[in-house]
Amino acid sequence: MGFIKRYYYVEEPIPAFLFLMKQLGVSQGQSQRIITTGRLFVNGKVWERSGHKIQGHVEVKMFVPQSKGVEPIFTTPDFGLFDKPSGVLVHPRTRFTNYSLLDDIRHVYGKDANAIHRIDKETSGLLLVSRNKESERRLKLMFESRNVKKSYLAWVRGKIDKPFKVNVPLKRNDDFSTIKLKVLVDPDGKDALTYFEPIEYDEIHDATLIQAFPHTGRQHQIRVHLFHVKHPIIGDPIYGVPTEIAIKYLDKEITEEERLYYMGAKRLLLHAQTLTFDYQGVSYNFNSKFDFESLKSLIVKPKNRFSFCLP
Repeated sequence: MGFIKRYYYVEEPIPAFLFLMKQLGVSQGQSQRIITTGRLFVNGKVWERSGHKIQGHVEVKMFVPQSKGVEPIFTTPDFGLFDKPSGVLVHPRTRFTNYSLLDDIRHVYGKDANAIHRIDKETSGLLLVSRNKESERRLKLMFESRNVKKSYLAWVRGKIDKPFKVNVPLKRNDDFSTIKLKVLVDPDGKDALTYFEPIEYDEIHDATLIQAFPHTGRQHQIRVHLFHVKHPIIGDPIYGVPTEIAIKYLDKEITEEERLYYMGAKRLLLHAQTLTFDYQGVSYNFNSKFDFESLKSLIVKPKNRFSFCLP
């Protein structure tokens, strides 16, 4: 388990955030996050008021790393690099999450280590992590300033025979009543630009291996951009399938047969392949060693899979 409970009895009233700071040795910001994420219980009830005093029986749900043996592929005193497997969350979604890569990140590097950027659960590939708070600040600033170059590999539906770019704004979807897409192309959204280059077309699977170079870092950017140009990523459970199927996937009710038929593969065929940046006067250029091209064997043949649909 990623979380364990610690039990206390508080005799003298004390502000909730101050109690956590003293007992757990955390910062005020960390204590407030414990409270806002529902991990502080006072006399059996979730406590939500950071500055109000607590007294009596107190329980705290603490994140405790539980390693599954995933090791970094590169380490410096300030950061490390993991090659994340598909199907693994980077961060726990709730206090009930049994395992995320953060377990192994902090098992290896300690409690101050953190992931610097996002990778979706089903996406595999390179993930940069900081080893301390100062390097976390520096590395996140590099991403925000677009001083980190990334590229991805993806197997997509259909034939692509020349490079192209997609430059359309993206917006988070706040209305799921008619369509179950998390991110939408919308003129009122944020600028989003991705360059794509084809590598190989496989006629048997009617699939193209492409490399994607995101210039911006919007959520689901590559997935939505490819869906927008009618070449959705094979295995995508959200973009390119009927709404009712996306709902079944999100509710964890989809069968293995439905997954293969509607999505064309048992996982999202997207992989974070390269990371390039300068840090503290040193240039770094990382390339994943995972043989992503071989995942072509996971693709369902066209006659046995669903023809994707647009919203």
